[in-house]
Amino acid sequence: MAREANEVARLRRLLAERLGMAFDDKKDALLAEILQQRATQHGLTDRGYLDRLATAWTAELSTLAEALTVNETYFFRNIEQFHALAEVALPERVRARGRLDILSVGCSTGEEAYTLAMVAAERVPDSLEVGIVGLDVNRVALRKAMAGRYSLWSLRETPEPARLRWFKQAPEGVEVDARIRGRVRFVEHNVARDDPVLFAPGTYDVVFCRNLLMYLTPDTARAVIERITRALAPGGFLFLGHTDTLGSRPPGLDVHHSHAAFYYKRVQGSPRVAEPPPAPVVRPRPRERALRLVSEERFAEALQELEAITGAEADRPDMWLVRGCVLAHLGQTGRAAQLCRRLLERDALYADAHQLLADCFEGDDNHASAQRHHRIAAQLDPRFAMPRMRLGLLARRLGDRRGAELELDRAVQLLREESGERIALFGGGFGRSALIALCRAELAAVS
Repeated sequence: MAREANEVARLRRLLAERLGMAFDDKKDALLAEILQQRATQHGLTDRGYLDRLATAWTAELSTLAEALTVNETYFFRNIEQFHALAEVALPERVRARGRLDILSVGCSTGEEAYTLAMVAAERVPDSLEVGIVGLDVNRVALRKAMAGRYSLWSLRETPEPARLRWFKQAPEGVEVDARIRGRVRFVEHNVARDDPVLFAPGTYDVVFCRNLLMYLTPDTARAVIERITRALAPGGFLFLGHTDTLGSRPPGLDVHHSHAAFYYKRVQGSPRVAEPPPAPVVRPRPRERALRLVSEERFAEALQELEAITGAEADRPDMWLVRGCVLAHLGQTGRAAQLCRRLLERDALYADAHQLLADCFEGDDNHASAQRHHRIAAQLDPRFAMPRMRLGLLARRLGDRRGAELELDRAVQLLREESGERIALFGGGFGRSALIALCRAELAAVS
């Protein structure tokens, strides 16, 4: 048993070193099963297989990537991002340059890259040259992408005009129109490695890198984003998946929000250096007293304390936030939501205000709006545990087992470092240990 555990740990290290992929010990059973299968397939012992994997065994790395990632996707997935692409990003880039270059990182079986080509074909003048590159480490997925043939299920979110214009019937499904296939080039690439040609400075007008970062080690994910930022032309656009976030002020990028989608835009000129964390703020005594009352669940007294604060101090955003949280705890979600909207009019990137608004929507059983604002809060502040926890609990309630597992697992990690103030404001009366225990119990229920 100890030897088996050591071999799984070695496989985990090799995956991190060779593919940049991260797996915690909860995936040990899956890793052990795949290790045994692949070693048997090659007629090797587990140890012999790992020894060979430590060498330049590129084909096997591709097979492992296929086995360990979820490749299920479809055309026009998360269509709100394609609306932002069509109505914001492409018109800007057409005005800026004489051609368009678009990159799909982690393109899997090609649906995303072809969708990009379809949107560009609808929005970009025929006289403008358009080049689209799809990158993935999985050779099997890339072969399917290059064939351009898909089941009808892959079209489940495709608008009817696009279905009629860009697909034709084929055995057991559909085939992508040759005009679209001709615009897309697929390249095998391991994102754990840099490529000075693929990621040459200022190359791309638009980059899509969706739901890839969650599989990567923190160092690899950071390196991938640095390469993408470097490769974006000034004013170029980056679209990430709902599970990925860079926070509200990533180096070299500005955050934008439209069409119910978040995306990033390469700043003009020199990349902005990462901003240092803000200096600790000395809280005024009235606010401290209000927070203490909130932590003790004495919400009516906390509201009285807050209402006694006047002048410029009462008009501070952080004071409005505490007041909104107290109102929500008292069941006055309408007044709390109104405060949130006033906060967001001042600063649309205020993660805590989005989180409180999401909590208000949850209280009114408006799950779709709650999920949207929880996601925004999580994207704006990657260290914020509460939106991850609420997304996980909502996913569990709505029957999304995989979504619940991903979000709750992330919440457990983040809760260990979550600020006491946020736990008091958004924890529903539970302390840190109780919230972690709750997430673990829900994780056990969905596993």
